[in-house]
Amino acid sequence: MIFDEFGNYIFYDGAMGTMLQQRGLKPGERPDLMNISNPEAVESVHRLYVEAGSDIICTNTFISTNLNLKGAGSPEQVVSAAVEIAKRATKGYKTKVSLDIGPTGELLEPVGDLEPEQAYEIFKEIVIIGEKCGVDFASIETMSDIEELRVAILAIKENTKLPILATMTFEKSGYTFMGVTPEVFVEVAESLGVAALGLNCSLEPEQMYDIAKRIADATKLPLIIKPNAGLPDSLSGEYKTGAEQFAAQMLPFKDIGARIVGGCCGTTPEYIKALKAAYGD
Repeated sequence: MIFDEFGNYIFYDGAMGTMLQQRGLKPGERPDLMNISNPEAVESVHRLYVEAGSDIICTNTFISTNLNLKGAGSPEQVVSAAVEIAKRATKGYKTKVSLDIGPTGELLEPVGDLEPEQAYEIFKEIVIIGEKCGVDFASIETMSDIEELRVAILAIKENTKLPILATMTFEKSGYTFMGVTPEVFVEVAESLGVAALGLNCSLEPEQMYDIAKRIADATKLPLIIKPNAGLPDSLSGEYKTGAEQFAAQMLPFKDIGARIVGGCCGTTPEYIKALKAAYGD
């Protein structure tokens, strides 16, 4: 089976953007272009997560589609460089590399102007590059539109053999920004053959629990939990939930079947270390 080589729990990595800000990324600059301009910085972040105990790290490609790049670089250049960097960082370790895939940034028809066929081609391009370069998984993250999620999954399933880890981002209300419920998410993602599914971003761990429980009750697939470290302070920019507090808040997810755990915005290698210690695996 896909996850048999791992232990009882599989540890993802944490945030990339906030780590790159400490390495010269300026406000408004694209993190993924550092794959080209400063690969050493990106590799150093990956390596810190690997050394912290991450079983899976995500490439620095969250917004690396041709629609998002808009001429600043090509997906071939940026994605290829990202995979090469991540694979260098994992050399000598058992850590796997997953192609990180975020939303296009555009609304699909009929709400927006992006045709589903266009979105399909956008995702198809980057997943083919990722598989060719040797990634082990595809991670669809931070989706709020079920149609965009569906298109992304189909682009991966129909053009690669990559196992898919799919997460959507929910608000405290229990809905995504586009009004998707946890149960609808499970129904769609499960029917399209993802390997694991769950939540990432938007909320800190304790705010995710009820939503995660609804997902866990609706599926037998491995559950993914990747919360934020709370919200950043408006003055300092520091996230309010520290590593130990984050790890403590993550413990209840063990009881509802969380298998793949990590962090999103504001989390660092220290959070992954704390999480591994708390989960005892």
